[in-house]
Amino acid sequence: MSTRSATAPPTHHAPASPGGGAPGRLGSLGPVGLVLAGGVSVQFGGALAVTLMPRAGALGVVTLRLLVAAVVLLVVCRPRLRGHSRTDWGTVIVFGIAMGAMNGLFYSAVARIPLGPAVTLEVLGPLALSVLASRRAVNAVWAGLALAGVFLLGGGGFGGLDPVGVALALGAGAMWAAYIVFSARTGRRFPQADGLALAMAVAALLFLPLGIAESGGRLLDPTTVALGSAVALLSSVLPYTLELLALRRLPASTFAILMSLEPALAATAGFLILDQALSAMEAAAIALVIAASIGAVRTQVGRGKPLPKVPEA
Repeated sequence: MSTRSATAPPTHHAPASPGGGAPGRLGSLGPVGLVLAGGVSVQFGGALAVTLMPRAGALGVVTLRLLVAAVVLLVVCRPRLRGHSRTDWGTVIVFGIAMGAMNGLFYSAVARIPLGPAVTLEVLGPLALSVLASRRAVNAVWAGLALAGVFLLGGGGFGGLDPVGVALALGAGAMWAAYIVFSARTGRRFPQADGLALAMAVAALLFLPLGIAESGGRLLDPTTVALGSAVALLSSVLPYTLELLALRRLPASTFAILMSLEPALAATAGFLILDQALSAMEAAAIALVIAASIGAVRTQVGRGKPLPKVPEA
């Protein structure tokens, strides 16, 4: 989710480790475990969000997640507000808009279609960005694999999935691609995670009226607030922290490939928590999209191109 969160497929990255690309002295198992734990946290947080939607609605859940995550990041990062240009603020505001739209569209999608297919469709946004950024002929193969996966996922025409949910998930993927672009730009203009904290605050403020309009006083229910806070911690704060630690000892390319497994993690979370079983065709579709994501990442890395920097949120 990113979802992503100020979540995250082939180009879904936090900044590379300060010590360079090689894993640290503890070897790759430790950081790989941290990344996988972060991915599990994101998807199980998404599954928990689905169970919360009957209480607060999709937009209400997004509002709670963004508000809690913004408060935590602002307290931890304490970003400096002065000394930034209009261009700096414009960049971080667009980043926040993309983040809020990505979350809103995705949560609205999973209110209508299962979590695994929703994440698979959302991944197409970053995958398309990765393929276009590389501009190599082999990427036609990865694009073809992804399209074949989407065809299988829709059973040849999306007859088994809510078309509105499909459109919302694809919209979330487009916003995820925009999130990647403006996350990188924000990272160049703001130190540490200051830009992420400010963008999260922008997204929370923009979404607050929508959440109030949909859910009203239900947002103040103690149980709803507690569950919404848990979603924020699982989907934003915890995975961002784990991935930041992992990327000090893990190559960004390895991180990207691990992130490509998110549709499978989402399908597992949907099955275990929401009882959303996949058909054999849906499982094959997810496998094809994962293969396309990994292939696109390996193509970029093989060409020596840097991968975009995207912190999880």
